[in-house]
Amino acid sequence: MNIYDSLNPQQCEAVRHFEGPLLILAGAGSGKTRVLTHRIARLIEEEGVSPWNILAITFTNKAAGEMRERVEQMLGDVGTVWVSTFHSTCVRILRRYIDQIGYSTNFTIYDADDQKTVIKEVCKRLQVDTKIFKERFFLGAISAAKDELTNPDEYERKAQGDFRMQKVAQVYREYQAQLKSNNALDFDDLICKTVELFQKVPEVLESYQERFRFILVDEYQDTNMAQFKLVSLLASKYRNLCVVGDDDQSIYKFRGANIANILNFEQYFPDAKVIRLEQNYRSTQSILDTANEVIKHNTGRKSKTLWTANPDGEKVRFRQFMNGFEEAEYVAGTIADRTRGGAWKYGDCAVLYRTNAQSRLFEEKFLLANIPYKIVGGVNFYARKEIKDILAYLKTIANAEDDLAVRRIINVPKRGIGLASVSRAQEYAIEHGTSFYEVLKDADKIPGVGRTGLKMRDFVDLIQTLRSKAEFYTIKELIEDVLETTGYMKELENEGTEEAEERIANLDELLNKAAAFDEEFGGDEENDRPLLDQFLEEVALVADIDDLEENPDHVVLMTLHSAKGLEFPVVFLVGMEEGLFPSYMSISSEDPMDIEEERRLCYVGITRAKRELTLTSARQRMVRGETHYSRVSRFVEDIPDEMLVKQEAFRESKQSDRPARAQNQTAYQQAREAFRAKVFVPQQFQVKKAQSLDYGVGDRVRHVKFGDGTVKDIVEGGRDYEVTVEFDRVGRKKMFASFAKLVKI
Repeated sequence: MNIYDSLNPQQCEAVRHFEGPLLILAGAGSGKTRVLTHRIARLIEEEGVSPWNILAITFTNKAAGEMRERVEQMLGDVGTVWVSTFHSTCVRILRRYIDQIGYSTNFTIYDADDQKTVIKEVCKRLQVDTKIFKERFFLGAISAAKDELTNPDEYERKAQGDFRMQKVAQVYREYQAQLKSNNALDFDDLICKTVELFQKVPEVLESYQERFRFILVDEYQDTNMAQFKLVSLLASKYRNLCVVGDDDQSIYKFRGANIANILNFEQYFPDAKVIRLEQNYRSTQSILDTANEVIKHNTGRKSKTLWTANPDGEKVRFRQFMNGFEEAEYVAGTIADRTRGGAWKYGDCAVLYRTNAQSRLFEEKFLLANIPYKIVGGVNFYARKEIKDILAYLKTIANAEDDLAVRRIINVPKRGIGLASVSRAQEYAIEHGTSFYEVLKDADKIPGVGRTGLKMRDFVDLIQTLRSKAEFYTIKELIEDVLETTGYMKELENEGTEEAEERIANLDELLNKAAAFDEEFGGDEENDRPLLDQFLEEVALVADIDDLEENPDHVVLMTLHSAKGLEFPVVFLVGMEEGLFPSYMSISSEDPMDIEEERRLCYVGITRAKRELTLTSARQRMVRGETHYSRVSRFVEDIPDEMLVKQEAFRESKQSDRPARAQNQTAYQQAREAFRAKVFVPQQFQVKKAQSLDYGVGDRVRHVKFGDGTVKDIVEGGRDYEVTVEFDRVGRKKMFASFAKLVKI
């Protein structure tokens, strides 16, 4: 069998092309990696090109390794072919020649933490107020400048009349000077300095032009200006440049990717040959028709239409719900039903969303239904830093004896209380047999803390003030006060980075959780337990279950950006609403290309599905603890009705099938009731419920954290016993027996 037997006509054409620039527009699932590897094999085997003269550039080490492995399967050892990432390629070049632009070849490469340290030192030296200008802000601005090959001098010229840019220019110049002094490069420098080397030392450029006579670049739509310039310089002599990419999958503008690199390829190389790979090997025709209908509304694209020899398959489904809770309930219920019936496996399914914050409801519903899941490209909702920080504030307000919670937030946001002072206070507390928080109340007595003692007292005053308000606040109001009074939210807003926006979205989702909780318990006058204690218990329950051992057969939860390059038999694309997807920022942007990038992101999500695809939206959704109403995403409206199986307002369509009491229940009440329902998921993932408990109501028990207490109530649920204990030291707690591990005394 020769190398062409597994290729379609367009793939063969791309592989057989020999010299000159070549643009391969590879649609989703069209076998681009196969084309690249076969093209390398043909250049060596049939055209007699030396492996030494071939450079293949990818974006990840994994992709580079896979490409090399496939070529070696066809040809055997091809050790002198360079198959590597942009950064690895540049490091190899700089290790030999960077001394010609003023650095030593034994330079250090700084990672993100190293960069932060340098920026902190620079800000301190320049007396920059990091409460106004965050370190992350400077790092993001400097990285963006390097993506555009803008050095400090050019940046300073562009900054004239703009105070913020002038401040960045000042820090940028000092930052680069510090790196140069340390003989260090950051990751952006690896590419920038290679371009600088080629431009300043033509002899070095020419030597690499002679070596790399044939250049192949994968995922070309994701290249930035610096990467484009690097490739253009290397290919300018022999012009044997083959780039593979899909402009319809360019979704990394926020990382500096410039879609113009692929859209304008023929302007840069007028003699370029263009080959379109439109046959998809992944999805059904129904899914591809949907993707084609969505993406054709973009104007900034190369025309192409995906098709497949696969069956038409089921039509794409669209479901609209009253709220996000029902949306998550439907997804969980559908997965549970289809896996129980044997039609799907958990590992077949993926839930894709626009922002990480959307995972919270799905996590909670999956936990209640005992559906195993894994979050990819993100951290479980209650394990995210900003969520743990605010929960630590709530825990401190509720119970200041939780030393771990107090230590977590004593300097978050920064109050000038360093680790050394915290350690001295902790040692003093241990020495005197009291809690860390109690010691802070008399911080002036702690040896060696000096003026930091006043800052510790200020922290105590803050907590005491919040504690006095907690009795009169709802949980949502308390969290809002914490975010405002501590300056936590303001700090994130000032940071102005993509990561900060994601953290803010997660905090907004925590407010949604609090509002749902308040709706359930806020009006219960007979409840003699503090609302805050109950809220923390509910959250702790979800967080505890998160620690269960992973099952290899699990549903995947991930953002659309993380899903690129992956595929799943069954995909749920959720949150299809205006303001969420497309995002409010893209809708309100003055640049129409922002909406086009969101549409490309939708296209990527649709084309992840192999067999079945469901789109969902909610008429109303909680945003910062308040109900907002949204219309269906324009991306859904782009799809002709005849291509979709539609079912709107899922709850209304099922109203007659549900008990009257369930119809009137709040979302939170339904979640609580689900605890008592029998579950039908596979036994191996269920919480292991004991046949019986060795203690009963009235018995004395011991908990590893809360100490001794008396059992007040035991409720048997479908998957566990819910035990209420009045502890001698911390008061009443409600918990699941499997997790509490209570011991009768």
